[in-house]
Amino acid sequence: MTIQEAQQMIDRWITTTGVRYFNELTNTAILMEEVGEVARIMARRYGEQSEKESDKNADLADEMADVLFVLMCLANQTGVDLTEALRRNLEKKTGRDTERHRNNPKLTK
Repeated sequence: MTIQEAQQMIDRWITTTGVRYFNELTNTAILMEEVGEVARIMARRYGEQSEKESDKNADLADEMADVLFVLMCLANQTGVDLTEALRRNLEKKTGRDTERHRNNPKLTK
């Protein structure tokens, strides 16, 4: 599915199953909570923290999907077309960072 299709699918889900969107500030707080859950898994599974027994069954893909879901909710609520936003963002990064990354000795080892 495309990003646009995902945004539309989430909007349909919200307006049928979810009843309505939480307000933007609530969804921002939920987004931070979901990002924190991804960070916890990353820090414990791939970082230097030890993984607690209760964390071992945490599903990284599901937590990332939660982040994406809430981000798309916020995009829908604020009128952001994430397809277009991502395209513009990649253009910006390409123009700004191409030589910077190629000339970064930390990346060329």
